[in-house]
Amino acid sequence: MRDNSSDYRDIFLNDRPLMDARAPVEFLKGAFPGVLNLPLMNDIERQKVGTCYKQHGQDAAIELGHQLVGGQVKAERVEAWAAFARAHPNGYLYCFRGGLRSQITQQWLKEAGIDYPRVIGGYKAMRTFLLETTLQAVAECNFVVVGGMTGTGKTEVISALTNSIDLEGHANHRGSSFGKRATVQPGQIDFENRLAIDILKQRAAGTEQFVLEDESRLVGTCSLPLELYQGMQEYPLVWLEDSFEGRVERILGDYVIDLCAEFIRVHGIEDGFRLFAERLLQSLSNIQKRLGGERYQRLLAIMQAALDEQQRSGNVDLHRGWIEGLLREYYDPMYAFQRESKAARIEFAGEQAAVIAYLKARQANA
Repeated sequence: MRDNSSDYRDIFLNDRPLMDARAPVEFLKGAFPGVLNLPLMNDIERQKVGTCYKQHGQDAAIELGHQLVGGQVKAERVEAWAAFARAHPNGYLYCFRGGLRSQITQQWLKEAGIDYPRVIGGYKAMRTFLLETTLQAVAECNFVVVGGMTGTGKTEVISALTNSIDLEGHANHRGSSFGKRATVQPGQIDFENRLAIDILKQRAAGTEQFVLEDESRLVGTCSLPLELYQGMQEYPLVWLEDSFEGRVERILGDYVIDLCAEFIRVHGIEDGFRLFAERLLQSLSNIQKRLGGERYQRLLAIMQAALDEQQRSGNVDLHRGWIEGLLREYYDPMYAFQRESKAARIEFAGEQAAVIAYLKARQANA
């Protein structure tokens, strides 16, 4: 049998297969990418055992657990664990703290003829390791932030670099009031875990200088780690520029053409377009107070007409009307103020090709 492991770095760097023996309610609160939840006890069983433990102690709780998970129920769960172990011979199992539940799972597997290692310290220790990974990077590494007006293609710059961290990708959100995608965002813990594993792998590959997109504290519902966000208020800034027309076309592509296609791919043609239209209208409604009543009603009428025409003929040209209005009257004044307030931190400004070349040279010279 391979040894039980507390080498969390190896586990995450090498994407070791992991079997989570916690109850489903615990798993849904937060987990690691690609992990399979095969619980020792379901939520109801766990609740009963927990109550028994508080009232009558550990021995009584263990006895109740064996009564609840016995016979056919036990056989089915052991078979599911065994199937995982056979499919993933280089993996591990774990519970919350690496205690009783993972030890029982390991013991029952052994009785079924399979020696399978567990993670010492369990979920809690691995989660702590990942949180510390991010904090260490903030303390030890260099960071540079890419800023720019809405629609300049900051995400395209991030994707063109090998030393970037795609915060919006990890959060599954484009970062603006219109940034929701057709699929749901990860939970906060899942977001933090994805971010940390990305950092861990990049540092293991030798990266010590990271490029981030300028973000607010919240990317949709996902909150950036506080220390990283605080650092982003001080890191050097590279400012991305593009023509007004280029920005309008990019927003049309990202937030209308591509987002509509994404909704249709996930939900089908009829429901997909309806949900896409609802999402666009809701996004505009979300900034209604900041727009003011007259401006909101005017842009809403343009957006509704554009959606009607898109549904009728597939033509998206009318969407440029509300995009241009939002940029000129709402986003650009706000970003112009931000650029002025951050001017002292800007070390380079230019269009996309020049910014990518500058950041690659910056990394090479680091």
